[in-house]
Amino acid sequence: MIGFATSIGRGLRLKLGDWGASARLLGTLLLHVGACLRRFSLVREQIFFLGNRSLSIIGVSGLFVGFVLALQGYYTLQRYGSAEAVGLLVALSLVRELGPVVAALLFAGRAGTSLTAEIGLMKAGEQLSAMEMMAVDPVQRVLAPRFWAGFIAMPLLAAIFSAVGIIGGWLVAVPLIGIDAGSFWSQMQGGVDVFKDVGNGFVKSVVFGVTVSFVALLQGYACKPTPEGVSQATTRTVVLSSLAVLGLDFILTAMMFSI
Repeated sequence: MIGFATSIGRGLRLKLGDWGASARLLGTLLLHVGACLRRFSLVREQIFFLGNRSLSIIGVSGLFVGFVLALQGYYTLQRYGSAEAVGLLVALSLVRELGPVVAALLFAGRAGTSLTAEIGLMKAGEQLSAMEMMAVDPVQRVLAPRFWAGFIAMPLLAAIFSAVGIIGGWLVAVPLIGIDAGSFWSQMQGGVDVFKDVGNGFVKSVVFGVTVSFVALLQGYACKPTPEGVSQATTRTVVLSSLAVLGLDFILTAMMFSI
């Protein structure tokens, strides 16, 4: 019994130590915003790496999500004689929920894994240790630009996802199904609030960008410097980022629409 309690206490102490180290790393990344602004070229390179190279999967996924939303929305709204409101349904679904959430999940799978693998390989190759030997802070030089690049890129990708999804919904609803184009756009313009709907979606995308970027960098920075350690850290990045995004989405939605 004493040994069991000791093992539990040891496990809790180690876990609390990990949480403390994670919180300290997050605080350090946030404090390095000034250094990143002074050397914005480093952030710009990472925005291209994380954002531009994710445009293809974001655009194609957003288009097909818009297709599906328009079809499902039309079949549902037609029962109640409100098929003209399919544009409003597509827009609200994308800007409130699917745009930020699905874009964040795709961002975690494409950019998050790349960040984890890159940092993990740098650690395995002792490049981070070499920087420390040369009095260069690897957190400031390597991790912080990638963190703030994810912070900037994620809202832009979510906005592109939502915009392409709305275009996809229009392609299905108007040319394919035959809904009046004026009704499609007027219902959307009249029902979507810039601050309540678009603004809440933007806040979600910012939170998701910070979360996914931090989880990816943390897993790469704390992984074992072996091929197995890097592969396990990459897998953890996808799992933890996805769970964090879905959990935070529920919390943020409950907070936004209860106020």
